[in-house]
Amino acid sequence: MLVEDSAASSGKEGKTMASSETQIWKSARLTIERGESETHGTVFRMSGPFTGRDMYNSLSPDAFRNIFESAPGGAQAPAHVFDLTEVPYMDSTGLGMLVSHYVRCQSKGIRLSITGVNARVQELFRLTGMTTVLPLV
Repeated sequence: MLVEDSAASSGKEGKTMASSETQIWKSARLTIERGESETHGTVFRMSGPFTGRDMYNSLSPDAFRNIFESAPGGAQAPAHVFDLTEVPYMDSTGLGMLVSHYVRCQSKGIRLSITGVNARVQELFRLTGMTTVLPLV
């Protein structure tokens, strides 16, 4: 598991998210970049397959889930955005994690939105009836 500063490691000059703090979690194939944005709240940019195997390759389910929680002692962001632009596919475990986080956000008064969903992931949402539950943008 690797945590690094995204501006220094991403090589995406001019495309980095304006944030006060950015962290990146990497498994064998899944990368999650967490950044704080004044306009969007907490933004989670995912890259790679969003599957159980990739999520839990180097973290326990509880540790993985904690990535999406507010920092201890930190202010709670009013919104969470999951950017799935770089996620080629997702399995039921990834979908379950999104639904679980949506429920947690609802209970805490946090708005959740999911952006950048490709056709393959959109079809998973449609087949499971999640297009009417999850806030897709």
